[in-house]
Amino acid sequence: MTDFVTVTSDAPEARTGAIKLHGAAAFAGMHKAGRLAAETLDMLVPHMVPGVATAEIDRLVYDFIVANGGVPATLGYRGYTHSSCISINHVVCHGIPGERTLKAGEIVNVDVTPILDGWHGDSSRMYLVGDVPIRARRLVEVTYECLMLGIEAARPGAHMGDVAHAIQRHAERNRYGVVRDFCGHGLGRLFHDAPEVVHVGRPGTGPELRPGMIFTIEPMINIGRPDVKLLDDGWTAVTRDRSLSAQFEHSIGITDSGCEIFTLSPKGWTQPPYQ
Repeated sequence: MTDFVTVTSDAPEARTGAIKLHGAAAFAGMHKAGRLAAETLDMLVPHMVPGVATAEIDRLVYDFIVANGGVPATLGYRGYTHSSCISINHVVCHGIPGERTLKAGEIVNVDVTPILDGWHGDSSRMYLVGDVPIRARRLVEVTYECLMLGIEAARPGAHMGDVAHAIQRHAERNRYGVVRDFCGHGLGRLFHDAPEVVHVGRPGTGPELRPGMIFTIEPMINIGRPDVKLLDDGWTAVTRDRSLSAQFEHSIGITDSGCEIFTLSPKGWTQPPYQ
């Protein structure tokens, strides 16, 4: 039995395991935080070129978020010391910025979560560095389609299993693997909260979607098998078979008639190449 709780104040929230149902003020706060996340990812577009160090990308993220009144949620989170996660090629998620430079032909995910006025805007986006092979571009395209099909299924009265099934069906029709080890999550004033948003599932299963729910959908899709392993740094997850992986992430809120995406690009940049 899934527990739901209606959030009725701006007081600090606690993680209780119950799914929170938010009101109009929360949605307004999430739109502002989500817009800052999207603007941050837009800002990076001209910098995602061969020769740029991932540490420099991370510095740009920090400077932009702080200059716009926010704080990077990942900075100091469970000992993490960076303002973004940057995952290249076979890195599934949580890649750590450093001296590594981008190379032509690579695909890169940048994941950012600015906190603005107490609200978390969580989003990630893929970038193509230079001339990327067709096989890799196709993976990125299908991964974005998986995200949007999952969002299309997110409406009141549906279930989390409907969202997961829409993602899984499209990925597997294209003979890709859907990562099981990581999932989306509730958020708002908390970075990670209930519910877990898995990307593999059966229709009609899992928690029912109700107006006021706020969560991320963030499928990780592999060209090869879905299996991943965690590196010794305790953060970086990679594909076990070294196949390419891609991910897109939006933060959304369930409304009376469907859902709202909080992290849409103000420039209309949805998937690469960004024009």
